[in-house]
This record gives sequence, C-alpha cells and structure tokens, in this order.
Amino acid sequence: MSIPQSGGGPIERHEQLAEYLASGCKPRDAWRIGTEHEKFGYCKDTLKPLPYAGERSIQAVLEGLRDKFGWSPVTEGGNLIGLEKDGANVSLEPGGALELSGAPLETIHETCDEVNTHLREVKEIADKIGVGFIGLGAAPIWEHEEMPLMPKGRYRLMNDYMEKVGTMGRAMMRRTTTVQVNIDFASEADMVQKLRVALALQPVATALFANSPFFEGKPNGHKSWRSKIWRHLDDARTGMLPFVFDEGFGFEAYVQYALDVPMYFVYRDGEYINALGMSFRDFLKGELPALPGETPTMSDWADHLTTAFPEARIKKYMEMRGADGGPWRRLCALPAFWVGLTYDQSALDAAWDLVKNWDAETREALRVEASRAGLQAEVNGIKMHDLAREVVAISHSGLKNRARPGANGLIPDETHFLNALKDSIDSGKVPADELLERFEGDWGGDLTRIYGDYSY
Repeated sequence: MSIPQSGGGPIERHEQLAEYLASGCKPRDAWRIGTEHEKFGYCKDTLKPLPYAGERSIQAVLEGLRDKFGWSPVTEGGNLIGLEKDGANVSLEPGGALELSGAPLETIHETCDEVNTHLREVKEIADKIGVGFIGLGAAPIWEHEEMPLMPKGRYRLMNDYMEKVGTMGRAMMRRTTTVQVNIDFASEADMVQKLRVALALQPVATALFANSPFFEGKPNGHKSWRSKIWRHLDDARTGMLPFVFDEGFGFEAYVQYALDVPMYFVYRDGEYINALGMSFRDFLKGELPALPGETPTMSDWADHLTTAFPEARIKKYMEMRGADGGPWRRLCALPAFWVGLTYDQSALDAAWDLVKNWDAETREALRVEASRAGLQAEVNGIKMHDLAREVVAISHSGLKNRARPGANGLIPDETHFLNALKDSIDSGKVPADELLERFEGDWGGDLTRIYGDYSY
C-alpha cells in the first residue's frame, strides 16, 4: 500500500489533474524499473502470522533491518511502520505482510540484485528471532481473525469501509500478496499503448504467476485465489477499465475515471481524516463533508490516485498489478516479463497486434479463467497456454533487443530472467499446480508442510 504523498500545492485549474499524470512522461533513456513484492511473515514454532509488536513480530523485523543494515525509520503515531534507504522503501501491508518497494533502476540485473539483497537481509534478521517469510498469493491456512490489522490510520479506515462495498475486501487487505512492476512512458500516446497492452495481457501474468490454490487450509478450486478476491473487492475501484480501449482515451479520460472512484481519506498533519465514499469532485468545489470549505492540494490528488486498484493503473508511471506473490525466482521474472513487452517498441507493437481485436467481454473472461485454471484457461478459442507461449516469446525478443548486459558484461542481456516462465510453458504447470501436486502427493494433505518447503 502506498505511503502519503507530500509537497503538492493547491489545485487551481482542472487541467492540473491531467498535467500531474503527464508530468511522468520521460525520454526513453530515463525509463526505469521499480519492482515491488510482498511476503507473509510467521512464527516458525507455531506457524501463526506475526503480530505487530513483541519479541517475534513485524516491529522486531523492522527494527532489526534498521539497526543492522542502516535503513531509516518511518513512523506514524509513534509506531515504526516502514523503512527507507537509497530510493527504496520497506512497508507494511494491512495484515502484516512485509513489502519492498524497490528503487527505480535501469536494468533487471539491478532490480534482481536489489530483491536478492533485501531477502537476504530479511532472512538474517528473521532467523535470529525465530521468524520465517513465505511468498504466496494468498495466506494458505490463516483465517481473518488470526491476522492482526497493522497500526496505520489508512488501514483502519479501509477495514471498516471494505465490508460495505464488496465481499472480499478485508480478505484482500490481510490475506493476499503480490509482485508488481512499475514502468515509465514517454508520452500520452505511449502511455495509451502500454496501458492497453498491460490491461489486455494482465490475465497472462495472472496465469503464469498463479500461486494461491489454498485458502483456510484447503484447495479452493482456483489457481489464483488472490485474483478472485480482487474481483469481489469493490467494483468502483477495481477491474479491467474497458474505457481505456475507447477512441480518444488519454490522461484526461483517466482523470475522469479517478474522480469517480470514491474517496477513502484526506491526510492532514499526520492524521487520516475519514472521507469514506465521498467525492473528489465535491472536494474540488470545496464541498467535501469531511473538510467543508477546504479545497484539495496536488498531494491530495496523488493520494487519491493510490486508492484506485484496477489491474493496471497510472500515476506518474504505470503499475502492473495482476500477479500473485511468489517464490524468489519469480520476483525477478515479473519485471522481466513486462519490461520485455513494453520497453522495446517492436515488442510493444507485436503485443498490441496480438490483443487489439479483443473485446471487453473477452478480456474480462480471460481474467476470470486465468484465476480459475491458470495455463489451462480457454476463452473463445483462445488457449491461455498458447497465448502465454507467444507473449513470453515477444517479451524475450524485447529483452534481447534491449541488450542490457549484466555481471560486468558476462551476461549479454536480461532474457535469462524469463527462464522460470519458460519452464512453466514447457511443463504446462505454474506454481499453483506444483503446490497442488505436493499437497495431494508427498505432503499427504498436510498443508503446514508448505512453510518448511516454500519459505525464503
């Protein structure tokens, strides 16, 4: 979850809203890669989720990272809720999952080094206090009541609101994790092409990274239960954004969408003010019930943009949001997948040619079936396995064309980061399939075995 934004002046013209998004446009040589991933922490002896405070807790892990590895603390209300260093942040998800929001880096080699360093640091601290961390799209056993809400004002507001607008919002907050990548765009036209490709192919990412076949201790009938949860969260702020494919779509059309997303909060003087369900349009007119007579700043707009949760979204950059959290190797595969598709123009054009004739119903159906069946999904004659093979091949060509070397030139490009996905395509199995095989095979139905066998 995003942290509060700061530094924005007053909104005096409607055009500033779209100008904020457009200000993210960058020349190609300034494009960067920002990888984010979340993972569940647990006590090794009890296999229960970590509380916020105590000897074995999220707070203890954050303090260990701060003291041992030089991270600077981020606090709210006297509580340590995050860390920052060198353009990266470590933060808490509502149910205590630990998130790394990586620095904007030039290559997948760098972003993977960052992921590896972070997980090594976390493991060193966790091992000392009897704690483990695991990457899964959904908590496999824990029920809602077992997962304490972290002490952040934003989460307290969201927790109350979620029960009013959908059936699975609180499950999303506490019991799901993701890996995602943030990418740049050069212009409005470049943003439009990338966002259309991102939304259309998000189901392919959901299928390839599906890693949540268990919930509350048993198989749930989906390869990505996380994806199902997000489909039943809040229709006003989630989904596949069909309007993005309309003629004339651009920054202003996204602004109109975001203005219709109900508000969560306004952040003032270190406090979250309840604006649940209120309208940013009213806020622009000085008619927000929570702050009568006050008009928003650009920081308020930036905060509001973080409360829309479609499968791909834009702020000053674009976020790819369709993948389950997962094993170490796939944390590098996800940014490689999307960078290969979007940072080489020939690859981006090939991806668009692949999806440009799909209608909204096909895109949504692929989203649903990817969640349920993974690579075995099929919609209107489109076989996910074949589609994934073609998309990964396009991504591979894009990474090859980028030709960004690593290991002091010993590795010629970034294509090897796709190997985990190629293995899935060769076998027809994604992480969820492997987990189900283990559950039905050598685990003998004992799901607690997942912690010992799949933790970082």
